[in-house]
Amino acid sequence: MNVFDFAIRMEEESREHYEKLAAAARSQELKNIFALLADSEREHHEHLTLFKAGTEPNRAQSVVLERLKDRVHELVEHLIPTDTLESDYDGYRHAIKAEEASIRLYDELAEQEPNATAAQLLRQLAEEERHHLEVVENIYDFVESPDTYLAWGEFSNLREY
Repeated sequence: MNVFDFAIRMEEESREHYEKLAAAARSQELKNIFALLADSEREHHEHLTLFKAGTEPNRAQSVVLERLKDRVHELVEHLIPTDTLESDYDGYRHAIKAEEASIRLYDELAEQEPNATAAQLLRQLAEEERHHLEVVENIYDFVESPDTYLAWGEFSNLREY
């Protein structure tokens, strides 16, 4: 299986999953969170599509992914548990854990891959997921900042260095 086809399917499944969670969410805050995550997955999908276009198809053939090609939906469901997220107001923490699990998955697949070029591409995908994790963490920080803002008078005398 082509490494990029697998990664793109993972992104598509994740985006669809977040869209379903946004539709099923009980609060507007959760709907917004999951919509932002779905948009982030869409952007990552577009980035991977460009990455795939610039890579020779023969270099991206993986032996290890052949075993997982029919289990992408199952992998996404396992990484992002629907039943937990529908009512959890801190859904981002689960999304961050899912991104970390994706990184581990790509790293482990790279270790098992006998094709050296495909293994290198899997490592690059793990690195892409690390960048995507940064995006998700930045969204999380942005959303959470109003709740964690420190504005007590006793701290007003502190200077930034």
